[in-house]
Order: sequence, then C-alpha cells, then structure tokens
Amino acid sequence: LADPLPHDWRQDDQGPAVGVLFYRALAQAGDLALVDATLASLRAAGLSPKALLISGLRTPGIQSGIVALWRRQRVKLVLTTTGFAAAGAGEDAATLWDELDCPVLQMVCSSGSWNTWRESSVGLGPRDLGMQVVLPELDGRLLGRVVSFKEAQQRHPQLDCPLFRYTPVAERLTWCARWARAWLQLAATPAARRRLAIVLANYPTRNSHLANGVGLDTPASVAACLGWLAAAGYGVAGELPRDGDQLIHKLTTGRSNDPRSLPLAPMAHLPLPAYEAWFSRLPAPARQAVLERWGPPDQDDHLEAEGFAVHGCRFGAVVVLIQPSRGYERDPQLSYHSPDLPPTHHYLATYHWLQTVHRADGVIHFGKHGNLEWLPGKGVGLSSNCFPDLALGPLPHLYPFIVNDPGEGAQAKRRSQALILDHLTPPLARAGLHGQEAVLEQRLDEYWQALQLGSDRAPRLRRELDALLATLHLDAEGDLDQRLEQADGYLCELKEAQIRTGLHCYGMAPEPRQRLELLLALARCPRGDQPGLTQAMALDLGLALDPWASEEGAALSRQDRQRLNLPATARCAGDATALLEDWALALLEGEATAPGPRSRHCLEQVAADVAPRLDACPAQEQQSLLRGLAGGRIPPGPAGAPTRGRLDVLPTGRNFYSIDLRGLPTETAWDLGRRAAELLAEHHEQQQGEPLRHLAMSVWGTATMRNGGDEIAQALALMGVRPVWDGQQRRVVDLEVIPLAQLDRPRVDVTLRISGFFRDAFPNLVDLIHRAGLLLQQTTGETLGRIYGSAPGAYGAGLQGLMDSGAWENTTDLATAFLNWSQWRYSSNATGTLRVQQDRDGLCARLRQVDGVLHNQDNREHDLLDSDDYYQFQGGLAATVTHLRGQAPALWFGDHARPQRPRIHRLARELDKVIRSRLLNPRWLEGMRRHGYRGGFEMSASLNYLFAYDASTGAVPDWAYGAIAQQWILEPGSQAALNRSNPWALQEMGERLLEAHRRGLWQDANGEQIQALEALVRQVDADLERG
Repeated sequence: LADPLPHDWRQDDQGPAVGVLFYRALAQAGDLALVDATLASLRAAGLSPKALLISGLRTPGIQSGIVALWRRQRVKLVLTTTGFAAAGAGEDAATLWDELDCPVLQMVCSSGSWNTWRESSVGLGPRDLGMQVVLPELDGRLLGRVVSFKEAQQRHPQLDCPLFRYTPVAERLTWCARWARAWLQLAATPAARRRLAIVLANYPTRNSHLANGVGLDTPASVAACLGWLAAAGYGVAGELPRDGDQLIHKLTTGRSNDPRSLPLAPMAHLPLPAYEAWFSRLPAPARQAVLERWGPPDQDDHLEAEGFAVHGCRFGAVVVLIQPSRGYERDPQLSYHSPDLPPTHHYLATYHWLQTVHRADGVIHFGKHGNLEWLPGKGVGLSSNCFPDLALGPLPHLYPFIVNDPGEGAQAKRRSQALILDHLTPPLARAGLHGQEAVLEQRLDEYWQALQLGSDRAPRLRRELDALLATLHLDAEGDLDQRLEQADGYLCELKEAQIRTGLHCYGMAPEPRQRLELLLALARCPRGDQPGLTQAMALDLGLALDPWASEEGAALSRQDRQRLNLPATARCAGDATALLEDWALALLEGEATAPGPRSRHCLEQVAADVAPRLDACPAQEQQSLLRGLAGGRIPPGPAGAPTRGRLDVLPTGRNFYSIDLRGLPTETAWDLGRRAAELLAEHHEQQQGEPLRHLAMSVWGTATMRNGGDEIAQALALMGVRPVWDGQQRRVVDLEVIPLAQLDRPRVDVTLRISGFFRDAFPNLVDLIHRAGLLLQQTTGETLGRIYGSAPGAYGAGLQGLMDSGAWENTTDLATAFLNWSQWRYSSNATGTLRVQQDRDGLCARLRQVDGVLHNQDNREHDLLDSDDYYQFQGGLAATVTHLRGQAPALWFGDHARPQRPRIHRLARELDKVIRSRLLNPRWLEGMRRHGYRGGFEMSASLNYLFAYDASTGAVPDWAYGAIAQQWILEPGSQAALNRSNPWALQEMGERLLEAHRRGLWQDANGEQIQALEALVRQVDADLERG
C-alpha cells in the first residue's frame, strides 16, 4: 500500500476540501467503519473530505507526501485521528502542519469501550490521554471529541481470542463535522461580515469584579482589541471605548450580573419559546440535572416577560458579553452541598443566544479564566451530556491566556475546544523597601556603624530601634540583639521580593521602566549550565556569594563586602544582592560597565536572545489574535514561568501546550522534591519539638505541569519512596522503598488533596502515589498516602461561595463545606485506571491525625493573595483539621521558585511578607491606580483573599487590616482615585474591612476608623444608587 494512501476521493464532492488522516492499519485489518462514518459525516456537513491512510507521522517522506497531495486539493483544514505528534517538544524543525498552515482538529479514537467511557466521570484513561490528547497538543492541534471506541466484535476461531474493531459514534462525528465547517466558515467570511462574541468573566457576580483575567488588564485589552478589529475591517460599529474604564462604564450603564443593576435594561433577551425548544432537545440526563436543580424554564427566577436577559454591550457585529453566574449566589446552601452544580437556565440561554440569535462565527473568552470550562462533565473526552459541550456547541473558540498557567489553559483546550493565545506575564520588579521599613533599614545601618565606632549614639539608636520594631510589628521572640539581627535579614528578604508592578495589556508593550525591570527578572535566572546575569557578575568579581541561591538574610563575608566596596554596615547577603541587581539594571540600560568576561557574555546573550524574545511579544500577541479570528493556524509553543528559566515560552502569542505526563515526576523534580521534603521535616521538628508524622498537602495540576512534578516528588520523599527511571526515555517505570536507616527520620503519612484538574490531567500520578502506598504496606506494613479530591466531574474546594456570600459563622461551617467538596478518595486499579469512592469518614479519620498542612508555590510571578485557590485548598485543609482535632496544625509554605534553593517557612510569615512587599507597597498601589477600574478590582480581590485566609487559618496579622484601611481607603487621594474608577470595589473593600472587624479578625480597630469606613460605605452606596 502507498504511504500516504488516498482513500475514497470523489470527484462529485461539493464544498471546501478538508484533509482527513487515519492510520493505514485500519485498511489492512479491514476495519473501515470509522473511516466510512467519518467521511459520510463530513459530506453531510457540506464538506469535501480528502482522506489519507498513513503508517505514522514522524517520517519526513510521509509528511512531504501528505503536503504535496493536499496542496493540490487546496485543503484548508485538517481533521486527524492519529495519535502522538509530528514533532517532539522543543523541536524547531518545521512539520507538515507548518507547511500546510491551516487549523488541525484532533478527533480521538479511544482504546477503551463505549460503556467504560459512558460510565466514567474522567472520560479518557491515561493511555488515551497521553497519546491522543497531550502529545497531539505539541503540534498545536485543537481537541475535538471522542469519535470511536474499541469494541470486541467476535472471537477468532483459531486463536480463541476476541477481535476488536473501532466502532464509530455518529453523534460525536456529526459534532466534529459541524466544528470543522464552523472553522472553515470563520475563515471564508469576509472580516466586515464576521460576527464575534467576546465573553468577560465575572466572579463574584458584582460590578466590582467585571472582566477578570489573571495578570491581565482585561478591559483595556478588550478596548484595544475592538480598535484592532475596526482597523482590520470588521463590522465594528458605534463609539468604541478609548480605554478599559470606558468599556466598563458602557457595560455598567446596562444590566449586569450585579443584583443592583436589575432596574437597568439588558442588552438583549432570548425569548422563552426559543429557549424551551432548544432545551427540550438536550440529552435527557443533562436536561434532568438542570430541571432537578433549577426547575422548569418557565418558572425560573430570572425569567422576564421578554425572556432570559443577556448582559453586555454591542458594537455592531461584535458583542461584549458578561459571562453569566454559575448560580451559587442564588442560595448560600449550594456552596455547602453542591460541588457539581449544573448551570442555570439563564446561563444556558445566554450561550444559546450567542449562537442562534447573534449567530457568532467565533467566540473569545478573554483572560484566565471564566467558568465555562469548569462546568460539570467528564474531565476530557466530553460527551453530549457534558455541560461545556452543551453550552458552547461546536464553535471556534479563542482564549487569550497567561503563559505561566499551562494547567488551567489545558482545561480550556480539553473541555471547551479552545485555541489558546498565550500572553505575557505582568511587569515584575524587586519590591524594595518603603515607609517605616526603609527608615528601619537606615536606623539599623546607623546603629551598626555606631557600635563599630563606639559612638555614644548607640544606646539612643538602640531605644529607637526597639520602638520601631514594635511600631512595625516586627517584635519577634528573643532579646533585642536577636530581634535586630532577624529584622535585618527580613528586610533584605522583603527588599529582594519579586512583585507585580502593574498588569499586562494584551498585544501592548510594557512601559520602558517596566520592560527594563522585567528584562532583569528574565536575565538573572540561570538556564541549564549558564549562570544568570547577577551570578555571572558575582563570578567575575570572585564573590563567594551566589546572588540567585543564597539566603538574603545570611551573613555577608568580609571578603565579599570588601570586593563590592560595601560599607561595614552591610551585614547580609541581601545587601550584596541588592547592589548587584542595581548594577545589572544599569548594565541593561547601557549606563555601566560589566565587571568581567562572564557577565559580558551574559549581556551579549540578553541582547541577542532574551530582549528580542521579550520585545516580540506585543506584536505577536496582536497578530495571533487577528490571525486566529480569520481562521488561521496559530503555532504551538511551550508554557511555563519565564522568570523560572523558561525563556522558551517567549515570544508569547502562541497556542501553548503542556507536558508529557509519562515522564513525571522528572529527575529534576525529584531532586528538588527530595530536598524540600527534608527541609520540611527538619523545620517541623525544630519548631514543633517532635517529628512530622502526618501531613496534608494540597496539590494542583497547573503547578505540576510547570515544574514536572515537584510536589509529587516531595510527597514520595516524605513517605520514603523514590521513583525509578528507565535508561533512555527517563520515564518512571517503578518505585522503591528507601530504608529507614537511610531515611534517618520517620516516614510521613501524607494525605493529598488534589485539584479537579490534577485528577483529570494526571491519572498516572494518582496511580503512582497509590502504588507507593501499596508498596509500603507490602514491605513495611505501613499504610501511607491517600488521595482525596472533588466529586467526579466537579472542581473546587467549596469555600469561595461562602466567603463571597458571608453565609458562614465559624470554622465548623468552613470545615463542613470543605469536607462536602473533598470527600472522594481516588486510587487506581491494576491497570492504572482511576477509581473513586466517596469516603467522608476516611478523610475525617486521616485529617484528625494531621500535624502539618503544606502548600508550595513554584514561581514568584504571583503570590498567594492573587488567587482564591490558595485559601480554598490550604485554608480549607487548615480549618478542617482544626475543627476535627480541636487544635490548629502547623501551617507550612514551601517556596520552590528557585529550584537551586527551596525554602520552607510558616504560612504566617509568607502572608506577612506579601502584605509588606506588595499590598502596602507604593509601587504596587501606583501600578494598580494606573490601571483604573481593573486596578481597583485587583485591590479588592487581594483584600478578599487576605480576609478568607484569615478566616480559615488565623494566620493574618491583625495590624494588616488597619494599615490597608488607612493606605488604600481612608487616604484621600487613594479613596478619590478608587471612587472615580471603581466605586463598587471601594464600597466592597469598606464592607470587607467592617466584616473583618465584626467577625473578630480585626481586633485592634479604633472607633474612628470604623466610623470612617461605615460613613464611606453609606456614601458610596448612595452615590451608586443615584447612578
């Protein structure tokens, strides 16, 4: 047989030509049912299929043959049933997909049976997930649906074994054919007639939180996007917003999800008869789930005389929609008991309007992340009963998404057929010191100098410092000399902390100073055996200090101090690092001289590679959005944290992929995880006075994708089990027990609370931990390691709705919700297939034994007050352990941002550090003010997360509330800026601070502050009521 072999090409086919790939083995086995059914579905959709049968895709001759055949047929789109990838991760060679330069849609052929898939909440097993989802993503393929299953048809009479054939699923094939036609229609429709919908996330469902997008100024990005569309000839009409604040103003002058906007007119309505006609055709299981929860459509609370309201604003052929709420706000009890809540009629009606009334050719969900891809249903390989599938339908879906979050981006790719358009991180810089902390550093320098000179100023400075420590709430345990040493080291750590100084605007370059500081953040990170810029400078100067790996508070050697010409008052490694960082900034500006050949070489690399990658991001982001909207192919690229050494993720504007799950945990991850495990065990014993024996960890899928499995490696190391890798592929092939004599500490019984995405993306790692527990049981008699998570098909930890609604009273309420959302125990069978069992009693029994709760962070491009997930998972575990044990566990925070130097410290210390380095930092606050409405959103969200962390852990210092109230809200300039740009956020922050006081979290508030906040809330509320 020829390879590639054309199959069933017909001269009388009508419609656009589409390429279709199948394995040649199907023809050789006489198993052509899938091939025939696929081609019939495509023809029924008005397409002309040009099918090729191939042996594989990695052979250059086959690739060139495919390209030659399809070019002659003018193929504009490809559907493929082949697994694996045409190129490996990181390979730069052009593939056939680059040469064909058109969208490639992946159809999944499951190696399992239809019944197994139908009954599974996960969808695809590890084998299919790896070969037919993860690896094809390396090619930039867009994931469609499962179109066939491997079924036993008959027994072979001579061999007496079953014969398997691929059985097609007609309904899923029809979906894929409609999806292919929609992509072709998007490309063929002239820009002036292309109809688009831009969807903005909104949670909590208040006007203070419109247009969420992690790290992104989403309103400003959308306003710019509308301008690009107008310039490209799209039918954009009406007065376009000049900036993000104008867009928000237009959205909030009409109806939104905020209950206070109910008197305002919505953008449109979907009439009830139209909705009922569509709803009645939904598959019975999905329809029944909605009816059981929300009742019939004609009795829905959100139904109006005209139908279901659609919230947003119109700009001609482009609408900007506010994504509907999930429904938790309708009944606070849902947050306790409904982790798998189906979408409301209003939710489904909005997406149906988008498709049938607006007739969108394409949809953009702008910014990480909305709620569509988190609706109940299978994890991957969706059925027609899965709510993301029902809501969105087979539409082209583009999704601008931050480049450092491959996990949640993969969720959008796998559950909502998204084409990811990755974007740059926010601008990053060193925090520096400010306010009284800068004064403290100055006084400490004066004190050390006075001591060295024997000056009589020393006693007075000592008294001043004692008072200043108390004022700054840095009065830790120990005598004054010890406290001053600790404060000196902590100031160095605060000064060198990396924080965001603004937000990214999609397709736009950062300001010059922000670009320079971000360039330094990229340049100082080592890559492989190449030192980072400040490391190279240290080597040139002959320093013992490693500015990347040394602890900021460590003692600075006299030799290093002399080589850097630092004063004798410079006592910490952080002082030297600060000098090198400032010098490096000057080098990047061209205003200083490199100290030697290593740093000169590093600067050459920055100029030749790093800076061009960074500077190419804005144009490529914009071009990719316009190209994607024109139905074009977007090249694939890796995802990860650029400031953790992943310069290969730049330039952005690509369709990022994740990681081959078969190689996890990597040996690099094991090295870090092993060291982090020993650090934790050592710190716990030192600070708690007894060995760590029972630990609860929260583990997320997106971090696992970024770091190769650091936390799974850490869990294994704590248990005293190590992976075994094979010789060539370096894949984990086995596990072995580490003898106690070698471990030199007790084994730790680890309970993992995994995220829903981790469950979906890494069944192999669930299997690995499960097998580690069985291995220990067999060899030592110990039963260690249990994995718990959300209900099958559900996501989250249950605390967010409670915090947003205030529908809780005490830790018991938080623990109840967390247990209700976390009580499913995950394991695997002998073949590695995921198993799940509801096991609330087992979870309670394990958490009653827990000594410590840990969460790790693997990069410093964000912090734990940037997301609700941190408090939901670690805070939820902490509250539950406290409730069950009657005493709080030790709360640990692991910092894995620099793999050469993992750190472990108390959660309370990390929260204190984030409060001082970011929340109260004038640089961050000024950055937020520059972003107007979106900056106010960020401030409000950070305060909400701080409050929730305090409610769940008690780890937030009391003084933080007063400092935030004064600096953010009561200070006249800040208050006026917020009132202009986001008065809803100003009111919400005032209410949140008053709630903190009312619940006893903010205990040292004075009457004047409370009265001022109450008056402010009343005034803003009155102003908003007046409009």
